[in-house]
Amino acid sequence: MCGITGIVDLNGQRSIDESALRRMNALLHHRGPDGDGFHFAPGIGFGHRRLSIIDLEGGRQPLFNEDGTVVVTYNGEIYNFKDLERELRAAGHVFRTRCDTEVIVHAWEQWGPNCVHRFNGMFAFAIWDRNLQTLFLARDRLGVKPLFYATSAEGCLIFGSELKAVVECPGVPRALDHEAIEDYFTFGYVPDPRTIYKGVFKLEPGCRMTVKRGSPALIERYWDVPLHEVPRSVDDECDVVPELQRAVARRLVSDVPLGAFLSGGIDSSAVVAMMRRIGVDHLLTCSIGFSESQYDESRYAEMVATALRTDHKFERVAASDFGLLGDLVRLYDEPYADSSAIPTYRVCQLARKHVTVALSGDGGDENFVGYRRYKLFAMEERLRSAVPSRVRSAVFGPLGRHYPKLDWAPRVFRGRSTFQALARCAVDAYLQSVSICGEEMRDRLFSQSFRSSLQGYRSNDVFARYLDGKTFSDSVRMVQYLDFKTYLPGDILTKVDRASMAHSLEVRVPFLDYEFVEWTARLPTRLKLKGQHAKYVLKKSLKPYLPNDVLERSKMGFAVPLDQWFRGPLQDHIERSLAGERLRDCGFFNTDFLDRLLVEHRSGKRNHSAPLWSLLMFDGFLAQLS
Repeated sequence: MCGITGIVDLNGQRSIDESALRRMNALLHHRGPDGDGFHFAPGIGFGHRRLSIIDLEGGRQPLFNEDGTVVVTYNGEIYNFKDLERELRAAGHVFRTRCDTEVIVHAWEQWGPNCVHRFNGMFAFAIWDRNLQTLFLARDRLGVKPLFYATSAEGCLIFGSELKAVVECPGVPRALDHEAIEDYFTFGYVPDPRTIYKGVFKLEPGCRMTVKRGSPALIERYWDVPLHEVPRSVDDECDVVPELQRAVARRLVSDVPLGAFLSGGIDSSAVVAMMRRIGVDHLLTCSIGFSESQYDESRYAEMVATALRTDHKFERVAASDFGLLGDLVRLYDEPYADSSAIPTYRVCQLARKHVTVALSGDGGDENFVGYRRYKLFAMEERLRSAVPSRVRSAVFGPLGRHYPKLDWAPRVFRGRSTFQALARCAVDAYLQSVSICGEEMRDRLFSQSFRSSLQGYRSNDVFARYLDGKTFSDSVRMVQYLDFKTYLPGDILTKVDRASMAHSLEVRVPFLDYEFVEWTARLPTRLKLKGQHAKYVLKKSLKPYLPNDVLERSKMGFAVPLDQWFRGPLQDHIERSLAGERLRDCGFFNTDFLDRLLVEHRSGKRNHSAPLWSLLMFDGFLAQLS
């Protein structure tokens, strides 16, 4: 796992600002503490930070082909590199190292831009082909590894593994993108391809960019999540284990110590069970726990560790562990409001004490309909399909507007959000369910001048763009697809990448093996969500390998007690933040509504912890700009 940077003159062969590239690269030291490397040529500069995983002595980057005409800087792992190496050797290519990086260079020579179709792995890389005068950028299919880019005012393309590296380069725009701010307060992150800065972008998952010097850039999507299931006649014939075991086995190649996260949830437990089934001799697992029982999964992690005979490392973290606020702002470079970044940071910190590579269970919920919101959405869809839209709008619309929002009340009496969902179409209802600040709240949160600057833009456009021209066999598959395009890369994978790389830890994600994703995507929804049973086929397949108490437990999630923090130890901090000059003078917010959020939350009648956290993180981001 590494960090990459680069500056390429798109119009000619002007000298590259070497000092700027070295500063950019230095900002990524945490991603690769084992060394750095540079390549400078007329009109091009590549930088690299290395975390040595495979071929510890060789494999230094940037790396070249035999005659030095093709150079690559690369972040990630190509898990099938040995098979590709054999194929490329047979085609006449000469290899000088044992690392997967060299496979990329020769694959480009052999197959050109279509080389990405041959890679199974997580990756973000840049290739410069001197003979073709062509720059080629690519990002893996699911977006496990990040890649940012911008075009400077001088006509140079600048890229890097993190946003901080790109904006360090002179000439990169630093104006805030108002549409990205709207998206942030909707989703809690800035969805691809935007960043918080206008004119700076993320290359989307499953996309490649080809730029021939003097010509416009061509961005193409080379892979997408399959949309349609393959009909199955006998449900019982489906067994997840062989497919998942193959995905896990691919991720065990390493020349450094390797372990796994073990939260006690089904997904991480499944990965550890497959590692044991494959025959990993010394199986090290890591988890953290909380003193507060409602946030603690440690007994389930211990149960799995005992059953699978792992060398289990455990640390208890105080649920009041909010001392990381400043660190989180610096890690993510742009506003990011998932508070589970705190325990994720801590478990990566623990793992790095013992291993350099860890396998995680991320992606299981997206593959197997594991989030609670999927079940609620499916129930609402049954009602929406039974009642004409005119009737739903007439009946549930007024109820959604006037029914009190009783956050403090037992769940059975909290009907407002359900009524609002039933009055909307399926896509808008799902957007509302995943929003940090719903549409009504954003209308009140933003100032009149800021709303005018959006010129009618709404975050609904994010979903609309991905759904344009798509058809789905059922609506649950539709929202799964939306999560694969937005929540997974924008929130989950961003969180894990930054938290792990902060500790120079490589995290591998078997559930996001693209062949496994293609296989699960074609399973009927009824095998994933059977009545009220989420992850049905996954749980059924894992029964011989995991304790029943783990398989049947309720989903907990990696949460922190924001509600308690903002009425307790963080109350003064959040009040100072919302009353401070940065939020009130930036012109984005309705200051009266900021006051109202605090009063309502402090009273205990409303739980505004998620919007308050998003504002706190945005305030921290603004502080970094000053």
